[in-house]
Amino acid sequence: QLHLVESGGGLVQPGGSLRLSCVLSGDTLEYKTIGWFRQAPGKEREGVSVMSQSGGATFYADSVQGRFTISRDNAKNTVHLQMNSLNAEDTAVYYCALLYSDYPLRARRLSLTDVERWGQGTQVTVSS
Repeated sequence: QLHLVESGGGLVQPGGSLRLSCVLSGDTLEYKTIGWFRQAPGKEREGVSVMSQSGGATFYADSVQGRFTISRDNAKNTVHLQMNSLNAEDTAVYYCALLYSDYPLRARRLSLTDVERWGQGTQVTVSS
C-alpha cells in the first residue's frame, strides 16, 4: 500500500531554517508530481510548492517564494522542502502530497483537488 511519511518538523526561532523530508513507500517516486501544503491553526489548508514529474519545473506560493525550495531524490523515494528565513506566519502542519498531474504548474496555482494522496503531516512552529 502507498504511504507518504513526513519528518523534520519542529520548533525553530524566527529567521531560522528547517528541512522537511517525505518518504514514499509502496511505489516509485519517479514520474510523479509532488507537492507540499500547509495548514495553520484556524485556517484552510493551502498549497506551498509543487515540482513536476520530471523535476524540471517548480512553482511556489507567493508567501514562500525565495525562501523555500522543493527538491526530490528519486533514488531514495524522497521529497524535501528546505525552508529558510522562517517567520511566525509559517507556523503550520506541513503535508507532502502526490498530485494527479503537472497541471498545477501550468495553471500556476495549487488546489486541494489536485492531490491524489496525502501524507500524515509534520508540525512546524516558528517562535522565539
